[in-house]
Amino acid sequence: MKNKRTVLVTGGAGFIGANFIRLVHSTYKDWRIINLDKLTYAGNLNNLNGIITSDTYRFVKGDICDSTCVESLFAEEDIDTVVHFAAESHVDRSITGPADFIQTNIVGTFTLLEAAKKAWLGAKENVGNKCFLHVSTDEVYGSLGETGFFTEKTPFDPRSPYSASKASSDHLANAYFHTYGLPVKITNCSNNYGPYQFPEKLIPLIFNNALHEKSLPVYGDGLNVRDWLYVQDHCEAILAVIVGGKTGHCYNIGGNNEKQNLNVVEVVCDLLDKKVGPMSSGKPRKSLITFVEDRLGHDRRYAIDATKIGEHLNWQPKMTFEQGMEKTIDWYLANRAWIDNIVNGEYQNYYDTMYTRG
Repeated sequence: MKNKRTVLVTGGAGFIGANFIRLVHSTYKDWRIINLDKLTYAGNLNNLNGIITSDTYRFVKGDICDSTCVESLFAEEDIDTVVHFAAESHVDRSITGPADFIQTNIVGTFTLLEAAKKAWLGAKENVGNKCFLHVSTDEVYGSLGETGFFTEKTPFDPRSPYSASKASSDHLANAYFHTYGLPVKITNCSNNYGPYQFPEKLIPLIFNNALHEKSLPVYGDGLNVRDWLYVQDHCEAILAVIVGGKTGHCYNIGGNNEKQNLNVVEVVCDLLDKKVGPMSSGKPRKSLITFVEDRLGHDRRYAIDATKIGEHLNWQPKMTFEQGMEKTIDWYLANRAWIDNIVNGEYQNYYDTMYTRG
């Protein structure tokens, strides 16, 4: 397997994609990165400040559903690696508007798979140095009870339009490996957090509301459990799968950090009280917590068994939840302009409508 690569990263202006590009840029300086991003509401080129002028980086504004655009990139750049992050990913949005999720997550993945098949399987050289890495979620597995973990053999049981669209794209990617021999690898990760996360997600949402002393909406009883994975750990795992993972295999990636949503909110509040002081009223920020009507189809618990990637690729998460949360809150405090530009811009009306109720 060759060391130097030409990597097509879809959705590279988003949260995980941008962190991944930053990691590749610092780890494999001879890898060429092609960032294909439609720049929807969650795409932000400011996430890549300091990289966009690099000779080994190219940004292309385009839609993964546009076969002409995608096929031209394969032809122009001699792409040998695809890392497919691009997706509509917010469960709440999938409930109120599922059509975009079907189009981007299913049709977009199909378009990419077709382009890779056309470019790679029609080539004379061996496809052994090629890699199509489809990045997915643990939500495809459904909901767990109080015990147990998702493994790579857990049957799919998606419960939301978002998770159903990701399960569909996982099946498509797997089918292209088995049917056509396309060199596909799949990863399913738990909840990511860290720098550059868009503020509709739980941690940056609560950070921003708590910082400005606004209501902190928590769905239901707040006892839904998620496994939390620091984004840098996730990106390092993805690199490990690209370099050493087996074609046709799926790898679960987890943080070994199961937390109730209410506990996560309380940690954010406590860290802000510690770092910037209590609210103007003198009360702790936890007093802002407001329980709101539960989300439709809200899965109770997710938990990842990441034994396979640990045994096969010697990967383990480095960041404890406590360490990762402190680093995350410090980053948001140091980059207030980044989040202010988002919540005070085009996103403001949606943000105010969905997340300041209670």
